[in-house]
Amino acid sequence: QVQLVETGGGLVQAGGSLRLSCSASGPTGGTYVMAWFRQAPGKEREFVAAISRTAGTTGYADSVQERFTISRDNMKNTLYLQMNSLTPEDTAVYYCALDPTSLYRPGSRSQYAYDYWGRGTQVTVSS
Repeated sequence: QVQLVETGGGLVQAGGSLRLSCSASGPTGGTYVMAWFRQAPGKEREFVAAISRTAGTTGYADSVQERFTISRDNMKNTLYLQMNSLTPEDTAVYYCALDPTSLYRPGSRSQYAYDYWGRGTQVTVSS
C-alpha cells in the first residue's frame, strides 16, 4: 500500500517562506505523477502544483505561479514544495497526492486523477 507523509508545515508571517516535503513509500513503481493540493477552512480542495515523474513538466495554479516551486527527488521518493512570499490567503492544509501513471496530462490538475493522498500538513500565514 502506498503511503504519503507530509512534513514542513507551520506558522509563518506574511512574506515568509516554508518548504513542504512529502515522503512516499510502498509499491509506487517509480512511475508516477505527484502533486500538491490545499484546502482552506470552508473551501473546497484546490490544485496547487503538479510534477511529472522526470520533473520535466510542472504545472501551477495561477494563484501560486512565480511564488511556489514544486520539485522531486526520485532517489529519495520525496516531493517538495518551496513556498515563498506567503500571504494569509495561502493558509490551508496542504496535501500531497500521487497518481500511479507515468503521464503528466491536463487532468493532472484535478484531484480525481490521484489515487493516493497524505493526511496533510497545516500551513498558517499570519498578517
